[in-house]
Amino acid sequence: MRYFIQFSYFGKAYHGWQVQPNAITVQAVLEKALSTLLREKLEVVGAGRTDAGVHAKQMFAHFDHSGIEDPEELAFRLNSFLPEDIAVQKIYRMIPSAHARFDAYERAYEYWVVREKNPFYLDHAHLVKYPLDMEAMNTAAQLLLEHKDFESFSKSNTDVKSYTCDVRKAFWEDRGDIWVFTITADRFLRNMVRAVVGTLLEVGLGKMKPEDIHSVIESKDRGEAGVSVPAKGLYLTKVLYPKELFNEQN
Repeated sequence: MRYFIQFSYFGKAYHGWQVQPNAITVQAVLEKALSTLLREKLEVVGAGRTDAGVHAKQMFAHFDHSGIEDPEELAFRLNSFLPEDIAVQKIYRMIPSAHARFDAYERAYEYWVVREKNPFYLDHAHLVKYPLDMEAMNTAAQLLLEHKDFESFSKSNTDVKSYTCDVRKAFWEDRGDIWVFTITADRFLRNMVRAVVGTLLEVGLGKMKPEDIHSVIESKDRGEAGVSVPAKGLYLTKVLYPKELFNEQN
């Protein structure tokens, strides 16, 4: 049977999601825990690949098993077995064809920025010491929705076949201690959100005009966009799937 596992993690200690030789990753830790508790070698397939240091408030992965009598009990046991920076929320029974990566139809990220030194956000947000114009950044963010090809914000030398993304929401908001950028799309390219945020911060600092976003995107040149902001401020916050993928027994 196919199962989806819903979980979250704080990414500071990990070299991203995907298994790597000689490096600790979230996927490797989760696979080891599942394999140990279920007493067989298991592989999990994640909804996406987060980079080193990136966090996830909501992440999904699928795995196959002959049959788990009590998914709720397994989730409880996993949380006792996993390190404190990874937490399982639920395990779902799925239809056999459900795929954690390819069946997700929407994903959302947040990026956190602090505007003054704050020790409580040291590993949680990016510090920008200079004044930022949120109105200009929001104007630029809305212009992202007018485009589909985001090659300018993609990591170079990747093996993707398409740079097309359907960006549905992109906005900044003031949450008191932090400024948060939220972006929602059907898919994201590698390093895309961090490059977008870096470019929007250039606008906020007055180094670019909001309308310059058009020329950056149309150039299809990573060198025209802003620098990538640090991974520690980035959070995967939502992954959505069609309801019909979930088994009625859940």
